[in-house]
Amino acid sequence: MNQLIAFDALIQGRLIARYKRFFADIELPDGARITAHCPNPGKMLGLLTPGAPALVTRLPGSKRKLGYRLEALRAEAAFGAPWVGVNTQWPNRMIAHAIEAGLIPPLSGYAHLRPEVAYGAGSRIDLLASGHADLPDAYIEVKNVHLSRQPGLAEFPDCVTARGAKHLSELAQMADAGHRAVVVFCIQRDDVAAFDIARDCDPAFSRAFDAARLAGVEFLALSFQVSPAGIAFARGVSVA
Repeated sequence: MNQLIAFDALIQGRLIARYKRFFADIELPDGARITAHCPNPGKMLGLLTPGAPALVTRLPGSKRKLGYRLEALRAEAAFGAPWVGVNTQWPNRMIAHAIEAGLIPPLSGYAHLRPEVAYGAGSRIDLLASGHADLPDAYIEVKNVHLSRQPGLAEFPDCVTARGAKHLSELAQMADAGHRAVVVFCIQRDDVAAFDIARDCDPAFSRAFDAARLAGVEFLALSFQVSPAGIAFARGVSVA
């Protein structure tokens, strides 16, 4: 399995509570309680059960107010449940590494990959792939995914995302202009084999998804294995 992100030794504790979006209280193995930065502004639906096993990174020498960062939670407290990555700072880097390693065949063959390139109406694309011998430049938007409400099925989004719908509309315009426009759903869990839109969580995003697909936007979904050692590529999964 191809490891794309390496962690320093993580500390396993248990979630007490996540609150104010960016704070998570964690009980460590020695009984100490710490407050970790939660780098995920979303709802984190299905992951916030009190007592759930949690992985945190200690940030030694950091001048930040919070000296720990939450990296992953177990989807369930039951034995065998996967670690689910919750750090939304990783997916862009994960997908860039996967493209460079040739792990995403539809996006292979590009000579250059640039992050955060301006496009559309004041937006920035996560990755711009250029320099392919046969294909136009690819505007690549990365979406972090953790939600799974049915065995084997990942879903996005877990709440209303007006920003996400805007991105799909702008990508549809890029496709109309003759560019490749690609959305990669980065699933930070390895217990899924298929992906679908959570239409009940955000009907507007669902409509934007359908319109973008009709306009020629490509949709890919990839599953990753999260562990105390790091994050590794698992497999591509089908998009409904």
